[in-house]
Amino acid sequence: MPDVLTLGEVMACLRADGQVRLGGTARMSVAGAEANVAIGLTRLGHDVVFVGAVGPDQLGELVRRTLRAEGVGIDAIRTDPAQTGIVVFEQRVAGLTRVDYHRHGSAGARLSVSDVAEAFEAIPAPPRILHITGVTPALGEGPERAVRAAVRLARAAGARVCLDVNHRNRLWSETLARQVLTELAAEADIVIASDDELPLAAAGDDEASRVRTLLAGGVAEVVVKRGPAGATVFTADQTLTLPARPVTAVDVIGAGDAFVAGYLSGLLDGLPLDGRLARAITTGAFAVGGHGDWEGAPTRAELSMLDLPDGTAVR
Repeated sequence: MPDVLTLGEVMACLRADGQVRLGGTARMSVAGAEANVAIGLTRLGHDVVFVGAVGPDQLGELVRRTLRAEGVGIDAIRTDPAQTGIVVFEQRVAGLTRVDYHRHGSAGARLSVSDVAEAFEAIPAPPRILHITGVTPALGEGPERAVRAAVRLARAAGARVCLDVNHRNRLWSETLARQVLTELAAEADIVIASDDELPLAAAGDDEASRVRTLLAGGVAEVVVKRGPAGATVFTADQTLTLPARPVTAVDVIGAGDAFVAGYLSGLLDGLPLDGRLARAITTGAFAVGGHGDWEGAPTRAELSMLDLPDGTAVR
């Protein structure tokens, strides 16, 4: 039984060392919200299956090789005739990153219901958790249908469903996002959103009323990310807020995905509410303190490192 099954687009990632329009050098890796979560979970010792599609190109091979090297199950990644998508990151000034997507018509955007159905048939037992985000349904009708099919299959199999709202306003309109995300949230057991994304997942005049709407509709846990102010988790019986871990911010890209990986890891390990929220905040802090979407994600053995005094050398 895999711990987690997730689906989405993994792109080749170029991180420019300066302004793109001026030329120069760039570092190549891979990126994608669900892939970041998958890698974060495997580093913490969990089994993850990834469902997706890449092109018949070297960038697609890079995606496969990277996920395989990080321990993510890639048997459900299909080769599609379209090209692998590309994302370009440019740190314009400190603390401000400009992102350019080259993913229209890409292989990942051709994810289908059959991809999901075949993945569920291929695994020996249903996953404990299905993880979805608001990124994949924003890629088009096919990926949206694939996400909805995954939710149906997961719920029928008794798996928990986690939705990370993860809104990308350059991929779809706020109106369409709200329509789709509120429907997906109503089918989820766990909803995770930043404080400014929560209105896309539930109706209400303020955060409290939106949380009540989700809990009343059957969501068991609502987790609100507050950036440097920490995070709050709401259940029917409890509300808990923890502050962020103090780290020097190097790169905030991918921090939300690392947070989700930490939260799901704590849930899989059977940690109480405060334990899994604390792990989420810790994994998010590791991501903020390093470069890259997923490169800074900690292993299980490293989780306690942030408890050491500043300036410590681990020898």
